[in-house]
Amino acid sequence: MPIQPTPELQQRLGRLEFLASQAVEGFITGMHKSPFHGFSVEFAEHRLHNPGESTKHLDWKLYARTDKMFVKRYEEETNLRCQIVMDASRSMAFPDGVTLEDSRMSKLKFSVLAAAALTELFRRQRDAVGLSLFSEALDLQTPARSSRAHHRMLFDKLEGLLTEPSEPRQTSAVDALHQVAEATPRRSLILVFSDLLDRAEDPEALLSALQHLRHNKHEVVVFHVLDATTEVDFEFPDRPTRFVDLETGEELKLHPSEVRENYTRTMAKLRKTLSDKCGAYGIDWVDVDVAQGVLPVLSAYLTKRAKLF
Repeated sequence: MPIQPTPELQQRLGRLEFLASQAVEGFITGMHKSPFHGFSVEFAEHRLHNPGESTKHLDWKLYARTDKMFVKRYEEETNLRCQIVMDASRSMAFPDGVTLEDSRMSKLKFSVLAAAALTELFRRQRDAVGLSLFSEALDLQTPARSSRAHHRMLFDKLEGLLTEPSEPRQTSAVDALHQVAEATPRRSLILVFSDLLDRAEDPEALLSALQHLRHNKHEVVVFHVLDATTEVDFEFPDRPTRFVDLETGEELKLHPSEVRENYTRTMAKLRKTLSDKCGAYGIDWVDVDVAQGVLPVLSAYLTKRAKLF
């Protein structure tokens, strides 16, 4: 049964942590196993294959090179390590003016609530989780830990993104992802929340940064966070409109109907390129429309993932 929002409980947990607990109660109901079960299994060594033994774990590539049959041995770890990587640049505040108490959803609010819910899920599984925040540079990089004090610190950092005034900061997702790859030494689950729009004209640079994470043996999940009505379909009223860049303050006045067709075509091409290439690289891609809300998006993704293991 969902936790009831008593004033005492909210005061003890904090507003964001309380919301995260409610969300987790909602989307783990009926889930028979962890959607991240079996991730932290790492290769340990080879041993010679014994006659009559199953060939399930044979290393066929090694057999092709040596003409000898070796079995892969694995090392089961007790805890998963997860690094949540979040775009905290000013563009993520779109639609602007959304607060934690507001019923509306911005890209940043969706990312914060989703990250908080996942942190709560990892806490219940006794898993280690860390947080990386980036804008023009990598602003925060905490190691993955599983202590209660560490989780509370993560909730405070996340809630601060919505409650503290934000400055007009631009985005450098490419540089930040390369830094995260270098700063996360052990094999981890990397969850990326971003609109990935800062290098839209050069998707290969972004894909190279994501490949860097895969090259370091991390499992990568990208939540591509957009407001679909405006940023994908460009559904603005057909009248002269002033558009303001939240990161630079630059203004542009135009009639939406004059650019809608070209914009939607360009955006669809970018999203397809990123999605297809990520699929080819073994990166899990999740299209997110923030208007759907956190619970439906995470529930659908986690249910789908749980069925794969």
